This record gives sequence, C-alpha cells and structure tokens, in this order.
Amino acid sequence: MKNILIIEDDSTFAQLLDGFLSKNNFITTIAHSVKNAWTFLEETSFDLILLDYRLPDGIGLDVLVKMREQSIHTPTIIMTSFNDVRTAVTAMKSGALDYITKPVNPDELLMVIKNAINKKENKESPQKTTGADFIEGESPESEKLYKYVDLVAPTDMSVLINGESGTGKEHIAKTIHLKSNRKNKPFIAIDCGALSKELAASELFGHIKGAFTGALNDKKGQFEIANGGTLFLDEVGNLSYDIQVKLLRTLQEKTIQPVGSNKTLKVDVRIITATNDDLGDSVKNENFREDLYHRINEFKIMMPALRNRGKDLELFIDHFISQSNKELDRNVEHLTAETKDILLKYDWPGNLRELKNVIKRMVLLTPGDTAEVYALPEEMLVAVESAKENPQKTGAKTTDLKELNEINEKALIIETLEKVRHNKSKAAKILNIDRKTLYNKMDRYGIE
Repeated sequence: MKNILIIEDDSTFAQLLDGFLSKNNFITTIAHSVKNAWTFLEETSFDLILLDYRLPDGIGLDVLVKMREQSIHTPTIIMTSFNDVRTAVTAMKSGALDYITKPVNPDELLMVIKNAINKKENKESPQKTTGADFIEGESPESEKLYKYVDLVAPTDMSVLINGESGTGKEHIAKTIHLKSNRKNKPFIAIDCGALSKELAASELFGHIKGAFTGALNDKKGQFEIANGGTLFLDEVGNLSYDIQVKLLRTLQEKTIQPVGSNKTLKVDVRIITATNDDLGDSVKNENFREDLYHRINEFKIMMPALRNRGKDLELFIDHFISQSNKELDRNVEHLTAETKDILLKYDWPGNLRELKNVIKRMVLLTPGDTAEVYALPEEMLVAVESAKENPQKTGAKTTDLKELNEINEKALIIETLEKVRHNKSKAAKILNIDRKTLYNKMDRYGIE
C-alpha cells in the first residue's frame, strides 16, 4: 500500500481526504502546518505528498524549496483554492509534479495520484521515449522549431533549449537524441533544480566508497551511465558555481573524476541543456560562468509558447483528447461551442503541460461523447472572463483608489521581475520586501 502525506490546515477537508484515500487502499498521514509536515518528513519516507498551497505558517512553495534543499524527491501534488493556474505553474517550477484545484473531484484526484505514482515508478528508463505523446504541429513556429532540430541532431554540437515552463523542452531534447547517431545509446534527463549543493557532484560524476558520510558503496554518476549517449540537464542555471567549474572541465577534457577519487574516467557524452531563464543575463550578473555558457550554447533553440503557435492549439487539443480517450476508456468526440471557445481563448501560461492536464481532466469528467463547459477547471473560465474585463487590457479607467493601488503594485512587481529575469531573490531586494511576501503578492495578482 502506498503511503501519502496530506499537508492541509483545514481539518474537515483533511479528514475527508483521509477517509476517501483510505477506502482506496492508501495509507495516509495528516500534517496541518509546514512545521508539522517537516516532523513527519524527517521521520518517514512517503510515496506521495498532497500539499495545500496556503498554510498557517507559510505557503506550499516553502515546503517545495526546503524539500529540494534536503534532496527529498517525493512526488508532490499542489492543492489550491485560487482561481488562477499561475499559482500551480509557479509551484511546478519549484518542484511540484502536478496540481489539483478545490473543490476536489474524487475521480480527478485518483487519476492525478495514480499518474504521479506511476511516473515515480517508471522514472528509471534511459532509452525510453515519449515521442508518441507529441505531435509536431503545422504552424510556422513549429516548422522552424523542427527544422532546427533536424539540422542540429546529426551533429555532436551542444544544444541549449530556452523556453517557458511546459513548452516541451525535454521532448525536443529526446527528439534530437533519437535523430542523432547516438540514438541506440542512453538518454539521461536530470533536473538540476532538484540537485542539492551537497549531492550534485556525486549525482553527476559519481563517488567512491567512503568519500563522505553516507557513501557506503561506489556509485556511478549520470555522466558515466550516459556514456556514448546524451545527457539532458534541465534548468541548468540552478547549478552551483563549484559544479559549473567541474562541468566545464568535464566538457573540455571529456573526463570525469568521481568524488573522493584520484582517478579520472573517460566519457563520451553529448550535452543538451534547457532553461526558462536568460542565461545571458545570469552571466552578466555573475551567477553563471561565461565560459560554460559559451560551451553549452553551441546551438540555441527557442521553444515557442503555446499561445504563439496559432492553429497548432486545435491540433494539440484533438491529439490530447484522443490520447486521453485511450488512457481513460472514454469516447469524447465533440466539444460544445462554448467549451471550444474557452479552450481557444485561454492564454495557457502552463503551455503544453497544462493543456494536456486540462484535456485529460475534461475527458475524465465527460460521461458521453460531448465535452461541456462544466468539465473545464473553474480558473480557466475566470481567467477568460477577467481578460475581457481587465482595465489594464481594455484601457478602462477606475476611480477605486484601492484597486488603482493594486494595479500599480502589480505593474511594479511585473516590471521588476522582468528587469531581473524573474530572479525572485533579487526582485524582493529591489522591492524591499522578503521573498515570502513577494510570492504571496505574485499569487494574489496572478503573476507567473
């Protein structure tokens, strides 16, 4: 039986979740605060975490950040009552695997939990590809993207993939690998944002027995495991300076030195990296080494956001409906006019990842062959409606002083975040607020 930690301050809702999950053969533990949750996390290993976004002594992001720092990689699902998916997008950037909005639909909750657990169990699959899960699209943006992929794939050039969260950067990295001469060798993907400073070197380059406390046996690093194939470093900008130095040496000399060892090992690995930040600015701000930046940026690919891919959106909607029908044993063939209108007008801040989740939820909640508006998340309807009424977008004026102050505050936060390329710590310092307050304000104003 799988062990689930429920972090939820609403006692009644927590008990409802506890009862429902227990009936479905899960073992559950309830924590009502961040502090309480850490007591359990330090003592017990869980298969899954259901994490409320708003807690009495912090927010869900606080838990996710600390989990990353402590190298706790338990799949986490964010639960939020806020009618804005940007909250979930922010959480997923910080390490959440998925999200679900309140009030929670039982069937949807089970689907999301099972998907998360399956992803964890199937994580180790170096040569597995999910190419069948994607279609290329027919827009000019898609044609340009795959033209670049076809051009660079047969070479051994290092590729830097830049784009928003959820645009499919790992899929493009896998596609490059599968079209290269290394296609029969391993493809290893690493989330650099999930690597702690203490264990990153061991994870990438391996270690020998006794190298540090807890190193009970020799361990191969991901470079050695990927030898002959491709290593994909997602969110490469999160690597510490020390690891950047070691990575540069490895790429230049094509050797690795396991932690605690005096010997070096030869490796032949192609590097593909990805980021949703501007590494050029990180170089200017001295957060990323310039020599490493040029080494991994032999060829850059910019991932188009879903909202900029024109008619591709309809193709992706049809594709994900077909895929979800097979996975969930449903027969959705049509959309009502209103449902389709909302899907096409929504701006999709979570891009393809969000679209896939929304469509799967919609199919699950549709008993017949026609999907209606009620099967869409409420936050989508709110977002589409507010886009019509937002004074900033329509040019309408307000005489409400509080509303005007909020509009100005939101604009200042957005402007500051753009200046520092969404470095939250720097933005908080410039705005003279702490990071937690910044996160709360971003959540309140729907800032991605």
